[in-house]
Amino acid sequence: MQPLAESTPVHSRRTAVRKGPSVKWFLLFWIVMIGVGAYAVYSYTNHLKQQVLAELGNQSRQQLTVLQNDYEARIAVLSEEVKELQSTVQTFNELLTFTKDNASNKTDNSNKLYTQLSEVKKQLDALKKEMDLLK
Repeated sequence: MQPLAESTPVHSRRTAVRKGPSVKWFLLFWIVMIGVGAYAVYSYTNHLKQQVLAELGNQSRQQLTVLQNDYEARIAVLSEEVKELQSTVQTFNELLTFTKDNASNKTDNSNKLYTQLSEVKKQLDALKKEMDLLK
């Protein structure tokens, strides 16, 4: 029975030698796999970040374009209103001058025209202030 006892320690040495390198390769494999996984997660995260930033940039540009178009439309409407009020003021000035020249001391038409003219000027000033705020 001694021969069996002697072969057992030799056999256990050979298996120990074979287990050593295979454990090292196994650990190395998992370290490499963990590293590859970490790099893949990092790369994918950067890719998603770039994608989100691009989408946000596009949405911002679209919203700014809409706001700019709305702003320009409002400015155009206000400009038209100011032109109309200016022509109305000019007409009232001409009418006021005409009535001043033709009015007698007994008529009160010039006071009415002055009142209307001041109201139109107030409206014109209010529109100018709105335009300045929009600019």
